[in-house]
Parts: sequence; structure tokens; C-alpha cells
Amino acid sequence: MFSFFKKKKIVSHIRLSGVIGNVGKFKQGIDYSSQEEIIKKAFSLKKAQTVAITINSPGGSPVQSHLIYKLIRNQADKYKKKVIVFAEDVAASGGYLIACSGDEIYANPSSIIGSIGVIYSSFGFKDLIQKIGVQRRVYTAGKNKSTLDPFLDEKEEDIKRLKNIQLELHQEFIDVVEESRKTKLKKDIGVELFSGEFWSGKKSKDLGLIDGLGNSEQILREKFGDDVEVKIFEKSKGWLAKKLSSSENQADKILNLIEERSIWQKYGF
Repeated sequence: MFSFFKKKKIVSHIRLSGVIGNVGKFKQGIDYSSQEEIIKKAFSLKKAQTVAITINSPGGSPVQSHLIYKLIRNQADKYKKKVIVFAEDVAASGGYLIACSGDEIYANPSSIIGSIGVIYSSFGFKDLIQKIGVQRRVYTAGKNKSTLDPFLDEKEEDIKRLKNIQLELHQEFIDVVEESRKTKLKKDIGVELFSGEFWSGKKSKDLGLIDGLGNSEQILREKFGDDVEVKIFEKSKGWLAKKLSSSENQADKILNLIEERSIWQKYGF
């Protein structure tokens, strides 16, 4: 007779999907500016004691990844709310860094998890432009302004400078993972966790990179009961953005698709 007065459990739910950073002509990737308002609204819901975050991302910008990670942790501390993260197809590189904002992380057994590393890739076109009779003319103020220009020979000092920056960024990534996962990480089983390698969700659980296997609906019902109420927070696409997107020419669409797919394909998607 007292079930009528039973307090229903409410969970705020945010979805982060795509490459991290300003990708494509209309900036459709995950970035701080596009997610800040939604994340703050989700955490400010007074009746919700937990915020669930579903992430499906192969990574992207280290800066945007850190900004979103920090925002989530700051909001969690401010409102004293628990954060549960659910990885879908991929939570790799910057996607996994954001996942580390969770007090608990869950994934599908076949999810791709990890890739704790930093990468820079480019092409060298010096021989090509010489072959077709093109001259490269570069004028700079500042001797390092043309660092890693793809139409010039690589310089050893440029590569060393880039590697030093990568090592700094890599260490920052490692620090986030170690702070988040603490004693859950299995560092004594002969696997190098911070080599940039990625694993299945099932293997990631064994390594301590995630806490368990399961999807958001299943886990939230197990934790809060079948009558749990999930409040979805997502950014709606405005009329102007839709109109601009529909008017985008075919060449731009193809270039944007290639840009995104090149990041996803590393993980087989």
C-alpha cells in the first residue's frame, strides 16, 4: 500500500558520438563548446543522483578530450553525482580519455577500448612536386615556422621537437587513466597498457580498463530497478544548421566523410 509513495530513481543520460574536435565543414564532431550546455543541464537535474554517459568515439583532439573530461568531473564534484559511462562500438584514444570521467565504465564484449597514446600523421610530397615541375617557395619570420612542412625535407630537430610534445601529451593521458582507474588497473599481467594498443571490451575488463560488460539499459535497470526513469539530454539540430547541411555540395560531403572515416577505420569501422 506504500508503493505509491516510493521515490522513483531518475538518471540523466548524455550521448557523445563521433570524432572529437571540429571535424568537417559544419563542425559536427564532439567538442567542448557544443557539449558544455548539455552536460551542465544533465548534472543540474536535482532529482537525478547519477549521470549516465554513452560514448562512441575513436578519439580526435587531445585538447577537446581533456576539456570534456574535466567538465564532466567538475560537474560531478559540484553536484555530488555519480558518473557511469557506457562504451558502444569504440571508446578509444580521446574517446577512452573521456570515458575515464566515469566512476564506473561498462562496454559490450566486442567494443574497442584503449589506444592510450598520441599520434601525428602526415605525407611527404617533396619528390612529387619536383617530378611535376613545381617549385616550393616558403618565407618565414621565425626559423621553426615551417616545421614539418610536407613539401620540404624532414629535419631531425623538427621530429625531435614533435616527439617531445607527443611524450608530454602521452604522459598527461596516462596520468588521467591512472587517476581514474587507480588500483583497478592490472599492470602485473604482462600487458603494456599505455603502448597505444587497443582491446576488445572483454579483454579490457580483464585489464581493469573497464568495470563490467553490458549496455546502458541493462546496467541501469540492474542498479536502479525496472522502473528507473532515464532523462535524455541531447543537443537538437537547429533549422539553420539543417538547411546549411542540406545545401552542402557533394565534394564537401565526400571530403568530410573521408576525414571522419580515416579516424574510424583504424579500429575497423
